[in-house]
Amino acid sequence: MTDLNDKIRLYGFNNLTKSLSFNIYDVCYAKSQREQQDYIKYIDEQYNSDRLTKILCDVTEMIGAHVLNISKQDYDPQGASATLLISEKNLDDDEIDDSCNLGRIGSDQKQNIVGHLDKSHLTVHTYPEFHPDNAVTTFRVDIDVATCGKITPLKCLDYLIGSFDSDIITIDYRVRGFTRDEKGQKLFIDHDITSIQNYIASETLKRYDAIDVNVYQSNIFHTKMMIKEIELQNYLFNTDTYELAPKRRLEINDLLRREMIEIFSGQNIF
Repeated sequence: MTDLNDKIRLYGFNNLTKSLSFNIYDVCYAKSQREQQDYIKYIDEQYNSDRLTKILCDVTEMIGAHVLNISKQDYDPQGASATLLISEKNLDDDEIDDSCNLGRIGSDQKQNIVGHLDKSHLTVHTYPEFHPDNAVTTFRVDIDVATCGKITPLKCLDYLIGSFDSDIITIDYRVRGFTRDEKGQKLFIDHDITSIQNYIASETLKRYDAIDVNVYQSNIFHTKMMIKEIELQNYLFNTDTYELAPKRRLEINDLLRREMIEIFSGQNIF
């Protein structure tokens, strides 16, 4: 993995905006409509707004930022969201109840902070759904991390992948704006990167097929990953592999792989 230590000496504040968009898909087989509904309920319980908030708080700590404000919501009939406003530097203890214990700021200060730090935030949204005909269910998680300053969201990739059952992963990373070095020269990026994969552990990458589409001159990086091996038992909801005939196992395996390929490629397979 690439080292993210910042060795560049800058003039003034580092105001580069680094944004990471993270889409994770978990695919599952639930053989009946009742089991599909039970799966959605299970996912809602496993990844409710409290759990999502905890994940975002962990990410905030990993990238060296501080929580300013938290907003979260569970939806009816399903799905959840959480949003954290963060900063590179912590406020004084008498200005904010830090913790990720759902700290809050005074109303006057909160208005000012939101106005100045609206590009440093984390959001997560969940989207459970199922196929109407073939018993394949898909759980999607969208995570966005935007930081302003020297902190970067690239430090949290392995943690986010490990926090969910990540079968297909789409990652977009972009650095926007510019800062200046001590001589006043513009810097449009403050760290080395040729691929998002540079910042994912090799043990994680071994489990996935991955491709890149990068636009280096614009500091835009895109990586897609799909799990290599399907261990069928891990994809069956309330069903044991040995309850299924060998032929049916192969059929379900094909259904799951087809779903993954369609999501990975962005195209329906006919």
